[in-house]
Amino acid sequence: MDGIELEILWSNLISIVSEQAKALQRIAFSPIVREAGDLATALFDADARMVAQAITGTPGHINSLGAAARNLLAEIPPETLAPGDVLITNDPWMSAGHFFDITILTPVFHREKLIGYCGSTIHHTDIGGYGVGAGARDIHEEGLWIPVLKLYEAGTPNETLHRIIRRNVRTPDAIFGDLSAQVSSGKVGGERLSAMCERYGLSDIQELADNIILRSERATRDAIRELPAGTVHGETRFDVPGGEVITLKTAVTIDNEHGEIEIDFEGSSPPSASGINVVMAYTHAYSTFAIRSVLNPDLPNNAGSLSPIKVKAPRNCIINAEYPVPVNARHVVGMYVPFPILKALSRIMPDRVLAEGSGAVWTIQIQGRDEAGRPFTSSMFNYSGGMGARATKPGLSATCYPTGVAAVPVEVLEASIPIVFSCKELAPGTGGAGRQRGGDGQRIGFRMRTGRDWLLNAIPSRLTTQAEGLFDGGPGAVGEFLINGASTLGARKKVMEADDEVMMLTPGGGGFGAPSDDPG
Repeated sequence: MDGIELEILWSNLISIVSEQAKALQRIAFSPIVREAGDLATALFDADARMVAQAITGTPGHINSLGAAARNLLAEIPPETLAPGDVLITNDPWMSAGHFFDITILTPVFHREKLIGYCGSTIHHTDIGGYGVGAGARDIHEEGLWIPVLKLYEAGTPNETLHRIIRRNVRTPDAIFGDLSAQVSSGKVGGERLSAMCERYGLSDIQELADNIILRSERATRDAIRELPAGTVHGETRFDVPGGEVITLKTAVTIDNEHGEIEIDFEGSSPPSASGINVVMAYTHAYSTFAIRSVLNPDLPNNAGSLSPIKVKAPRNCIINAEYPVPVNARHVVGMYVPFPILKALSRIMPDRVLAEGSGAVWTIQIQGRDEAGRPFTSSMFNYSGGMGARATKPGLSATCYPTGVAAVPVEVLEASIPIVFSCKELAPGTGGAGRQRGGDGQRIGFRMRTGRDWLLNAIPSRLTTQAEGLFDGGPGAVGEFLINGASTLGARKKVMEADDEVMMLTPGGGGFGAPSDDPG
C-alpha cells in the first residue's frame, strides 16, 4: 500500500479509536472510568486481530483486550453475527483477569459485510459478590460470572441477561449506565469505520490491516535484532495483603535470528490462598508492555508489534492462575510483572529501564448506606506511590508504573459518596536516594460521614518490602496503612465504625545510580 495512503488511513483509525474512548468517558457513570481512565478501546479486523488502540487506557486492559476478541469469537462464530449484535463477557480467563472488567465487542458491518469489530473493556463499580478485595476463598465468591453471550441481538436487548445482571449487583443503575456507555462507544466506532470505508472507496479494511500489522511486526523484530543475543535474569520480591511475600522470577531470552523475545517466569511463587492470583492473559499484557516500553515505544501497539514477544509461566503458579483460584485483586501482583523483566534488561540496556517502583496502586473500595439509608458502593479509587528513577531523570512522585490509571480527584469522590478527606499531600523523602532519586509517595487521610458502620476493602502492598534501587541506588520507603493510628488491616473486608479514620502513606520508588554520583 502506498505510504501516503497508508498514513492517511492510519490517522483515520487512530481518530476512530480515540473517539470511542472519549465517547465512553463522556457517557460513563463511574468516576473510575470517567475521571481515571480505567478503560481500553480498540479496533479489530475481520480476523479479530487488534489493528489500533486508543491512547487512553491501561496496559492490563488494552493488551488483554487484544486476546479477548479472539476468545469471544471462538464461542460465538462470526458467521452467526448480524448487524446490531453486541457480545459480552467478564470471564477472567477470556478477557482482563477478574469479574469487574467487562469486555464488550461490537461487530461492524459495511454494506452488509462484516469488516471488523470495535471492542472495549472497563472496570465496573460492582459485580456483586465479595467486592474488590483479596478475601474470597475461590472465584465463585467473587461475583457474577458472565459467560460469552449476546447482550444485544440484532439491536434488541437480551432481556434475560439484563435481568440476571440487574438482580446480582448492588448498584444496577451504575452498572447499566456503564454498559450503555460501552455499547454506545462501540456503535460510534462502527459508524465511523463504515464512514471511512465509504469515504475512501474501501469494501473492507483487510488490506489496510495487513499492511499495518505486517509493518508493525517487521519493525518490532528489527528492533529486537539490535539487542545482544542470549538470556538475562531478573527477580523481584514484594509483600501483599496479609503479609505474604511474593517472588517473581524471569528469564528473558533474545533470539536475534528470528527477532523474538521470550519471557519465562519459571521459579515464581505458587498460587496464593488470597484473591491476588493472575490469569495468563493479564500476565502477558504487562509483560509485553514492559518490553514495548523499552524497545520501540513509538511503534503502534497491535497484533503485529505484540506477536514477536512470547510469554510463558509454569502451570498454576501465581501469575498463571487456574480455575477455581480467586483472582479479584489480580492487579496487586500483576502490576509487579514488569519489574523482574526490567531488572533483567538492565544488564543489556541500562539507559532505557527504570528502578523498581512502589508497585501496584493501592485500591480502596467502600460500601455502606448513606445518612438516608440508601446503599452505595464507591467506584474503586486508586492511590499511587513513587515511580522508580530512570537513568537520566528522577522517578515521578505519586505516579505508578506500569498502570495508566489516574487518581479520581478527591472533590469528585466527596461529591459522589459520603466521604471526607482530611489530607492528600506528597510525602517528601520517601523516594530512594541515588544519582537520580526515586519518586516520593503520598499521604492520604479520610473518614466517612454516614453516621453508621461501613465496610472497607483495601489492598495495600509494600508495607514491609522496599522498592529496590538500580546500580547502587537506594531503596524507597515502605508504606503504611493505619486505622485510627494503628496498623490493623488484614487481607479481608473490615467492618468500620462510623468515626473511624484511615491514613495511608504510599511507598516510595527506588533510586538509580549511587548517591555519590549525584551531579548536584
